[in-house]
Amino acid sequence: MKYLTQLLNRKWNSQEKGEQRKRRTVRGAVLHEQSTRALFCRLRTPLKRSNILKMALSNLEQGSPESFISKAVRIACVVTMYWFISIAMVFLNKYLLDSPDLRLDAPLFVTFFQCVVTVLLCWLLNLFSVLCPSVVEFPSIRFDPKISREVLPLSLVFIGMITFNNLCLKHVGVAFYNIGRSLTTVFNVLLSYFILKQTTSLRAIMCCGVIIGGFCLGINQEGATGSLSWIGVLFGVTASLCVSLNAIYTKKVLPAVDGSIWRLTYYNNVNACILFIPLIVIAGELRTLYNFDKMNSTSFWGMMTLGGVFGFAIGYVTGLQIKFTSPLTHNVSGTAKACAQTILAVFYFEEVKTFLWWTSNVLVLLGSFAYTWVKGLEMKKVQDETVNKNRERNEAKV
Repeated sequence: MKYLTQLLNRKWNSQEKGEQRKRRTVRGAVLHEQSTRALFCRLRTPLKRSNILKMALSNLEQGSPESFISKAVRIACVVTMYWFISIAMVFLNKYLLDSPDLRLDAPLFVTFFQCVVTVLLCWLLNLFSVLCPSVVEFPSIRFDPKISREVLPLSLVFIGMITFNNLCLKHVGVAFYNIGRSLTTVFNVLLSYFILKQTTSLRAIMCCGVIIGGFCLGINQEGATGSLSWIGVLFGVTASLCVSLNAIYTKKVLPAVDGSIWRLTYYNNVNACILFIPLIVIAGELRTLYNFDKMNSTSFWGMMTLGGVFGFAIGYVTGLQIKFTSPLTHNVSGTAKACAQTILAVFYFEEVKTFLWWTSNVLVLLGSFAYTWVKGLEMKKVQDETVNKNRERNEAKV
């Protein structure tokens, strides 16, 4: 009897504990649901500007001044590096292409050698990434003929872009170089409409009109000074067209290299090295190189190698600038860099320019800056509309 009583007590105690667990579970579920509803109501309530400002100030107070200073210094270093490499590359290429000291009339060979240096640097970085993976990060590269054929259409555009860029720089001055290649934005709008079927807003088209006006005025004023080269202008316009085509075809070809810009750079330059050889022969530059008196000069080959290094580095620092700032800030930085480059060229080569010539540069720069700003606002508007639609869709589901 005593044993039966103990069994009944144990069973009753276990049943009571089970009911207590159920009550706790139900109570926890109710509390969780209440807290979730309260949180959802808070999220649905729109933040006022004063609340947003308080949140920003509180975050700023929490961050240490050292972190803010280090971030600002890092951004300043990246932007300075981009400016230095970009401007130095233009001046160095001008020296290699049209220097009275060198007297080397072989623009295709100069461009070819820069592609060779880029391929060698890709191989070198790939080797370092294998030996020191914790220090150097670089995608593994291995030549695949199939991928090379898939990248070939882009490589043809790439060859046209770098070749006509150098040919334009060879026939025009560094100060006029920015105007000669200023129609890239205009071609972006035209090709986006005819190839991608994308329309452009009226404000963006007006900005392109300002750029075209500055381009035409710059040609007029350069002709008035007697230093205009129509063949250089033609090369500049063709280079601008190739730059726009390169941007479009890059998006189409990127999946073939798993979205890696460095692999695409590698295959582009390998294809370019192969295709430049018959072009150099057809252009008769082999005879020019045979008669060139500085082929054994270490300073000449040092300059050529440095030009190739700068050509490779400009892609790297461009990516860094976009990473640490934004695409909009990168475009603004590029516009400001073009202005500084023009002023440096005028002073360095001791050129005298008219007021209208400077006005043409201002129009091109202002038009480019305004276009970048307008496109940035339009992209932000599209993003905000997408966020609002997703929020409304989620609220409707709840």
